[in-house]
Amino acid sequence: MPKKGFIPNKLRPWIEARKKYHLSHAEIQMARALGMNPKKLGGMANHKQEQWKAPLPEYIKYLYEKRFGKQTPDDIRPLEKIEAEKRKKKAQNKLNRNGNDISD
Repeated sequence: MPKKGFIPNKLRPWIEARKKYHLSHAEIQMARALGMNPKKLGGMANHKQEQWKAPLPEYIKYLYEKRFGKQTPDDIRPLEKIEAEKRKKKAQNKLNRNGNDISD
């Protein structure tokens, strides 16, 4: 059974990108919905050398609104919370399956 604070490897790059580029949970959730690669965010980020580029958070919001027609996701949750809920649901389903097998 995974530890309480366990973060799967597929989410770690997103958490690192959130810290590195100072993005909010909503902006990370929008970038994931857009199918962006967290390793490629550095090329989209404005490092103040390219004045014509929009800052990364604004760019993500612009693309999200253009594609989905709304400013932010309906339900904004941190990645850690989403993963914890998935693990809890999976454990509950496992208990339900094992409980039903015994009574049958």
